[in-house]
Amino acid sequence: MLNRIWAAFFFVALAAAAYRTFAAGDTAVWAGMVSASFEMAKTAFQIALGLTGMMCLWLGLMRLGEKGGAVELIARAFAPLLSRLFPGVPKGHPAYGAMIMNLSANMLGLDNAATPLGIKAMKELQSLNPDPERATDAQILFLVLNTACFTLVPASIFVYRAQLGAADPTDVCLPVLMATFTSTLVGLLVTGLVQRLKLWDPVVLAYLGGMTAAVAGLLVYFSRLERAELERQSSLLSNFLIFAIIMTFLGLALWRREAVYDTFVAGAKEGFQVAVVIIPYLVAMLVAIGILRASGALDLLLDGVRWAVASLGADTRWVDGLPTALMRPLSGSGSRGMMLETMKTHGADSFAGRLVCVIQGSSETTFYILAVYFGAVGIKRERYAVPVGLTADVAGYTAAVLLTYLFFT
Repeated sequence: MLNRIWAAFFFVALAAAAYRTFAAGDTAVWAGMVSASFEMAKTAFQIALGLTGMMCLWLGLMRLGEKGGAVELIARAFAPLLSRLFPGVPKGHPAYGAMIMNLSANMLGLDNAATPLGIKAMKELQSLNPDPERATDAQILFLVLNTACFTLVPASIFVYRAQLGAADPTDVCLPVLMATFTSTLVGLLVTGLVQRLKLWDPVVLAYLGGMTAAVAGLLVYFSRLERAELERQSSLLSNFLIFAIIMTFLGLALWRREAVYDTFVAGAKEGFQVAVVIIPYLVAMLVAIGILRASGALDLLLDGVRWAVASLGADTRWVDGLPTALMRPLSGSGSRGMMLETMKTHGADSFAGRLVCVIQGSSETTFYILAVYFGAVGIKRERYAVPVGLTADVAGYTAAVLLTYLFFT
């Protein structure tokens, strides 16, 4: 699908440029597209180069968290909830361990660790599947929890914001946390209703009610503050939470008598490799998006949406986040490219720049996860997995827009 999307960008840009040339006599559009392709290729390399240090730092810290047992602690904390959400999985089945470790890794932003754990969990669930080509309820719910992807530490977003000059790269931490919690909760509730799960079970209500109350309490508290005080306190809390997590990772690793320096360096080496590996992907996506914008096609689409929104008397600033939102379920690299291009165009600390970061952190790449997880076990009939997954995505995007208005206007 990504191959078609990427090629479509160029053909749409070609059509838009031809229209501007023959309808408006704008022959400069071709030079603009060529210039944009060179400029965005240079920008992609500069971003990836600047990411190296930040990626080394964060992946080194995440490795400390993994070795220190942070994933295991989260797994133990949520085990009672999952045993009730997956009634079709027998107690003590290996699927529980893999699912819990996968979701815990997702919460801590350990993408590289989460994917193989997720595939392992899907394979364990497949061992209980009476029809190997048809997704079970348990597999669909597990998939939705991955696509919603509740995340405590959106480290990659902090890294990109820092690279593009944000004054406070972590100021989107609380909005991202609230948006991704919203998408996860909605995805869980919708899937639970379809599957007729006992969501009123006291343990389920205690977990979901407690987490919802905590997030709602934060939302109510910050909504009552004056703008300057809201920005000051949210920044303080965000940075305190991040630093507290870092110190917790370090403390747990020391308590387990891990070689903290060597562990950090091992993770940092992985960060360097990741920064190098993403260069071709960034170049491919940013060049395509740059040409699309230079041709006028992207602006034409956004202007049409703005006109429709403005005719209803609504604020139109959220429209700049629409390309990232539309791309997010389809392609992780595509939505990342849209996010970076928006931040470069409008500024990392602009409303649009912050909005796309919150949107990027509000959910995962639904169709990619569906293809990888179901493809790994040979599932061909996904049943209602796509509708419930996209419902969670829409909830996350809606929350992202509302939270960005609350925190940054």
